[in-house]
Amino acid sequence: MTPDLTLEMQLDLALRLTVGLILGAIIGFERELHRQPAGFRTHSLVSLGAALFTVVSAFGFSGDSVDPTRIAAQIVSGIGFIGAGTILQYRGHIRGLTTAASLWSVAAIGTAAGAGLYVVATVGTILILVILSILDRVEAVARRRLQLPPEGYLLPDDEVDEGKSEDLP
Repeated sequence: MTPDLTLEMQLDLALRLTVGLILGAIIGFERELHRQPAGFRTHSLVSLGAALFTVVSAFGFSGDSVDPTRIAAQIVSGIGFIGAGTILQYRGHIRGLTTAASLWSVAAIGTAAGAGLYVVATVGTILILVILSILDRVEAVARRRLQLPPEGYLLPDDEVDEGKSEDLP
C-alpha cells in the first residue's frame, strides 16, 4: 500500500528528481565534450533513474516489512551492468573505464538527490567534475614531463609490436 502524500511533499519529490537530472546532466556534458561512449543523455538518465528509484523506495511503499535500502543496493548492481557496456577493447587497449566509473558515480549522485541530500549531491558533482577535468590535465602534463607512453591499457595476451602505434584513434 502506498502512503498518501501531500501536494507539497510531491513537489519536494519532483524537485529531488530534477536536481538528480540536472547534476547528472552536468557530468554527462563533460563526458560528451570528451566524446566518451556515454555522454549527456546517458548520464542524465542514470542520475534521474537512480533518484526516481530512491524516491519510490523511500516514499512509494509503507509498512513494517518494507526495507527502502534494498532498492538502493540494486541501483549499485544495475549500474554495474550499464557501466560494463561502456568498456571497450580496441587493438589491445581498454577504453571506457573512466566513463563506467562516472556512470557509477552519477548513480550515487542521483541516489543522494533522491534522498533529499542536495548539498551532498552537489558537492559530489563538483568533485566528480574536478576528477574528470582537472585531474585529466594534471595527468597529461605529468605524462609529457615524465615521458610516459600514451594513455591506454594493454591486455595480458597482447604483445607490444615495436612498429605498431600504441595510440588509439
